[in-house]
Amino acid sequence: MFSSEARDVVNTDQTMAAIEPLQLTLAPANPAPPLATAANDVGPACPVPQPRLFLRDAAKRALDVVGAALLLVLFAPVMAVIALLVARDGGPVFYAHRRVGRDGASFGCLKFRSMVQDADLRLAELLERDPAARAEWEATRKLRRDPRITAVGRFLRGSSLDELPQLINVLKGEMSLVGPRPVQQSELNAFYGTAASYYRAVRPGLTGLWQVSGRNDTSYAERVALDVRYVAEATLLDDIRILLRTPFAVLRRRGAY
Repeated sequence: MFSSEARDVVNTDQTMAAIEPLQLTLAPANPAPPLATAANDVGPACPVPQPRLFLRDAAKRALDVVGAALLLVLFAPVMAVIALLVARDGGPVFYAHRRVGRDGASFGCLKFRSMVQDADLRLAELLERDPAARAEWEATRKLRRDPRITAVGRFLRGSSLDELPQLINVLKGEMSLVGPRPVQQSELNAFYGTAASYYRAVRPGLTGLWQVSGRNDTSYAERVALDVRYVAEATLLDDIRILLRTPFAVLRRRGAY
């Protein structure tokens, strides 16, 4: 027979044995999602993008469709004139460069052609013979004095009119009116690091926070930071604010080349 003290110990052990399984069943089946992705050798640690919300996405898509349709009607005469000017050298009017879209899907990002027809060859020759141009290209993927750009193309790029065909991408659901500007897969690999999850979480935009914050006058690291900030914090009201700021940013032509 057990003493009263021993019986107390046994009863306590039996009680704890009964409680502990109950406590385990109350614990969450899955651990809480991490608040940040880990840093790696090409990017800083970043908060995990917000989950998609159906109503917010539906409202944003409605704004995209209505806005893009109205803008296409408004700019149709301007686009017709631009098409005639671009076609004068006998080359194609539009240029579709592969860009990374939502969820990593690739799409042809439309622009009015602003470069000569052998642009890739000219770029390769320039980067081969000019170390300064090569360093600028590797840092920003842009050239202030780009020999590939035509006379008409220089005006189109400075005024951002070369991007008007992207309204078609918006209607097709490949882009949004507002979002991170579309990038190539090589840029995503080289510059975004862990922040790439942010870029892929939304549709690329015709305009965006980077577009109204200096464009090419900012460093690529600043561009990535602006993309992360937009995806993490932006609301539909912020989209409207960015859309209203875009014409003034275009007229200032800051960082446009």
